[in-house]
Amino acid sequence: MTVADLIWADRRLDGAGLTDRALRGVSALDRLGVKPGDVVAIMLRNDIAWFEAMLTVRLAGCYTCPINWHFKAEETGYILRDCGAAVLIVHADLLPQIEEAIPDHTRIIVVEPSAPLRQAFHLTPDQCRLPAGAAGWETLLAGAPAYAGAPRPTRFAIPYSSGTTGRPKGIRREAMSEAAAAQATVTTRTAMGITEGMRTAAVAPLYHSAPFVHGLHSLLAADLIVIHPRLDPELLLADIERHRLTSLYLVPTHYVRLLRLPDAVKRRYDLSSIQVVASTGSPCPPQVKRAMIDWWGPVITEAYASSETGFITLCTAQDALRRPGTAGRLIAGAEARILDDAGRELPPGQSGVIYCRQSDLSDFSYINNDAARRQIDHDGLIGVGDIGYFDSEGYLFICDRKADMVISGGVNIYPAEIEATLITMPGVGDCAVFGIPDQEFGEALAAHIQPHDGAVLEPDAVRAFLRRHLADYKVPRVIAFAAELPREESGKIFKRKLREPYWRDTGRSI
Repeated sequence: MTVADLIWADRRLDGAGLTDRALRGVSALDRLGVKPGDVVAIMLRNDIAWFEAMLTVRLAGCYTCPINWHFKAEETGYILRDCGAAVLIVHADLLPQIEEAIPDHTRIIVVEPSAPLRQAFHLTPDQCRLPAGAAGWETLLAGAPAYAGAPRPTRFAIPYSSGTTGRPKGIRREAMSEAAAAQATVTTRTAMGITEGMRTAAVAPLYHSAPFVHGLHSLLAADLIVIHPRLDPELLLADIERHRLTSLYLVPTHYVRLLRLPDAVKRRYDLSSIQVVASTGSPCPPQVKRAMIDWWGPVITEAYASSETGFITLCTAQDALRRPGTAGRLIAGAEARILDDAGRELPPGQSGVIYCRQSDLSDFSYINNDAARRQIDHDGLIGVGDIGYFDSEGYLFICDRKADMVISGGVNIYPAEIEATLITMPGVGDCAVFGIPDQEFGEALAAHIQPHDGAVLEPDAVRAFLRRHLADYKVPRVIAFAAELPREESGKIFKRKLREPYWRDTGRSI
């Protein structure tokens, strides 16, 4: 097996060395009593250890369960108990915030943050020190021989879906034949622009579902992966030029931060090596995508997908320019219908709930929650609550999530449209728009904003900006600011936590 070389600041680990360390990791897990089919949870920042752990768990024949490293004890403990994790691999500085909730049946492997990670997150030596008696990652690898037994069956990751309506749900997919798995790999790599021999960077947090998938397939296909602890826009441009990167996975927030660089900085770097930039997870505002295409060329793609359904559509740069706002057309193996609340299929141009499936993937279950799995099924198609429509030529447009739609005075308002505009305002780092109770109209709009790099914003300035772009009824009545917005396991903003205080004493939720 050949895997990619990794670069992390001034350190390089070639594919052969990575494979050797991963095979030692398999033996180390064996010694801890971990068996093929067990679940290994990973709670790490972007680091070389993430890729080592990812490959180790795959070769061990175990399920990988990525956990958001921002989570505290209650959130992490729930996931570890729910998936029955046999082992948790965690950075040393993250352990104190979750240690009290780790189940007795879960063994802990502690990773000392690397020097570049310590620098990027301003970690002190005390924060990075391994607890007394802890099973250290480096010690375990050094003391274990490289596994030399028969190859073990490959298991899927177990991502936890967004907890919008309650606790997040673990998605465990059924085993697939070798031929089916090969076809699923082709579909995934097509949607994410992954090709043999590519050169890429891991920028988005690897605990998110799509970055994890991109990272894993890149590990198995690419020549080189440059690891970034977090997005540094100019560093990314410099690394594209320095390492002649050909492929990236970015999200719309990354685009916005890149576009905010001064023009002189944008012109400083040669980006001509980039052949494809993939994005999925949240719709990209048309004006943001157009600006990226104008700068980087026709390399920006977007896919509609979810952990439950797999990849459903693909939108090329040409599609985006011809039909601004589209998520593209169905890719091979995908089926989708737009249904009303009664389950009737709607014609082109009419919005409803999107039900879809990717036939290249096997079926899945929600761990310990079969009722929730049955609830989202409609004749074999899966609906995760997104609202959208097809146009007359089969292009899909995403309006919003059904749970997020606001009905104010009988008018349907899609917060995603407002968020797509608000994110382009100078000083806005991220934002969430949602419904709050209103005696006259039933619901009104609120916006919570995370300022960008300490920017100072005023509510009236925000409203004035939105009024220049949107109808007055789409301008939020309440505007609040927060240093950090709460996040779900998927990385999306946790709107339920933002909404709850407004609705708590009203006796209703809509």
